[in-house]
Amino acid sequence: MSTGTEATGTLDAVLRFDAAFGAKDVDAVLAAMTPDCVFEDTSPPDGRRHVGTPAVRAAWEALFAASPDGVFTTEEVVVAGDRVVVRWCYDFGDGHVRGIDLFTVRDGLVAEKLSYVKG
Repeated sequence: MSTGTEATGTLDAVLRFDAAFGAKDVDAVLAAMTPDCVFEDTSPPDGRRHVGTPAVRAAWEALFAASPDGVFTTEEVVVAGDRVVVRWCYDFGDGHVRGIDLFTVRDGLVAEKLSYVKG
């Protein structure tokens, strides 16, 4: 069971990541992640897995370039030990999609971000 301090540290790591992601600052996003980070995107049917800083950097750069006006809005955050679930809405152009991210935090940094969308 995690203490309040551990939960706060876990949440702080994800909030730091989220702020950098919202600013589309790839360097700051990666500074909030472990060197062996994992990102699973939402591409059908099962998402693509990106492992390590170079692969995750390429994924973020591609996302931000493809949708420069896209905006993620956080709808809910749930902290459970070293995990954080973020429910979000992503608005782009004339559409939107809703989904969740499942984060794993290790040593104050995001180690894993698994993304899922509705529909």
